[in-house]
Amino acid sequence: MPAVPSYSSGTSDLPMLGDTIGDNFDRTVQAFGDRDALVDAGRRWTYAELAADIDALALGLLELGIGKGDRVGIWSPNCAEWTITQYATAKIGAILVNINPAYRAHELEYVLNQAGIRLLVSADKFKTSDYAGMIDEVRPNCRRLEHIAFIGGGLWKSLVDNGKQADPAALADIRLSADDPINIQYTSGTTGFPKGATLSHHNILNNGFFVGELCNYTEADRICIPVPFYHCFGMVMGNLAATSHGACMVIPAPAFDPKATLEAVQAERCTSLYGVPTMFIAELAQPDFDSYDLSSLRTGIMAGSPCPVEVMKQVIERMGMAEVSICYGMTETSPVSTQTRADDSIERRVSTVGRVGPHLEVKVVDPETGLTVPRGEPGELCTRGYSVMLGYWEQPDKTAEAIDRARWMHTGDLAVMDDEGYLNITGRIKDMVIRGGENVYPREIEEFLYTHPDILDAQVIGVPDERYGEELMAWIRMREGTTPLTAESVREFCAGKLAHYKIPRYVHIVGEFPMTVTGKIRKVEMREQAVSLLGLESVAATRHA
Repeated sequence: MPAVPSYSSGTSDLPMLGDTIGDNFDRTVQAFGDRDALVDAGRRWTYAELAADIDALALGLLELGIGKGDRVGIWSPNCAEWTITQYATAKIGAILVNINPAYRAHELEYVLNQAGIRLLVSADKFKTSDYAGMIDEVRPNCRRLEHIAFIGGGLWKSLVDNGKQADPAALADIRLSADDPINIQYTSGTTGFPKGATLSHHNILNNGFFVGELCNYTEADRICIPVPFYHCFGMVMGNLAATSHGACMVIPAPAFDPKATLEAVQAERCTSLYGVPTMFIAELAQPDFDSYDLSSLRTGIMAGSPCPVEVMKQVIERMGMAEVSICYGMTETSPVSTQTRADDSIERRVSTVGRVGPHLEVKVVDPETGLTVPRGEPGELCTRGYSVMLGYWEQPDKTAEAIDRARWMHTGDLAVMDDEGYLNITGRIKDMVIRGGENVYPREIEEFLYTHPDILDAQVIGVPDERYGEELMAWIRMREGTTPLTAESVREFCAGKLAHYKIPRYVHIVGEFPMTVTGKIRKVEMREQAVSLLGLESVAATRHA
């Protein structure tokens, strides 16, 4: 008997959605207009009220001259206005460009120019980020940027006010295709620059819908979303999963706060809670955790980085999330490709990333030959179907490297598929680091470290971390005659220039790097040495899905 190949396709009794995000949202408003749609820091919207605010902003954008295909950037922590902008741009066919709230000026400038953003919707400031100051700094270098609307500021208010006075028929006249690009999300680039994964209505609406279906969502669900909207986890698995089912979106805080999250679940009687493992660990560690009434919780999603088995078990037992799901995916696939189901065994749900989603295909291939490997053998995970991005924005060469001629997205992740089609992620072909749900590409940080006058060479690796899954470690070769750098001095050099999650936590000064006989740097060996050097053996031994 020939071996069974590591291939699986997702069947479903439900057809895919063929409409645009705006049309799908309007259908939900028609069905559930008087139900809660959105809660943010005490502010509340029913679906009918949310629709009125979305339409007002959409009409205001049209009045400003923003229309189909124009890029609208959004640079803000989570808030109701983020969600309103998401749906308003979708209604007029403008392409929403998500900008990471942790970006610094040089990262912002790159994205504004690469995407050709005409309007930037932004927070004024948040925590230590002076958004307005950074925008002033880069604006002279961004020729395509015409308008900046600070949330709650003058232009924002006039957009909404003008929209309220405008003729609603202008929205009905817009003709959009579900295959139109509607969202650009930047993933850190292996070459030092981020790439803009370009997603269509069809990509993200269907992914949000089917993720919600596998969580058994109905209009009675209330989803607590402490994960960021700038990422697919927040705006697709959170917002679009909710609005495609008539469920309520609950924003516990602008950025993750474990106490605020637990308070929101209790106060709003949330039935579902999202998070990367780090977030669940922080919530469970709250000194007064047992004082919160979390009895309303039924389900939720843990995703974004490897999920420790013990954490999953605690989430089920101590938080009452009996139906909690693990999802695996990437921005380029809208994002979810595989998911555990509520009726899977506990063992499957805590130790695998589930099976392929509805209407999708996955396979595990030999990275060298591209041939599908037999089940039980490791290889590169590939995915195909409605979820695969249109491509990287204006980078056809990078798109061709990621998506092959048969439209398979090559994830770069190593996986093993078992006899029932369940997958384990066992490593990565590329040396990407996933720190607390953030994808970090060492090359970008290495290139920045090279700008330090005393650094001769730098290699950045991920090392195991109990809290974040992985942390960054820089191995550095110093120039002759210079004083060796410390972790603190490297962090000072990076502060304000790199997003906080890209700054190495550990620094190791070396004379040479481990090399292969052909002169390639052996990062695998560096990681092994680092585990021993830093005393991380017990963390490295933690089991993950």
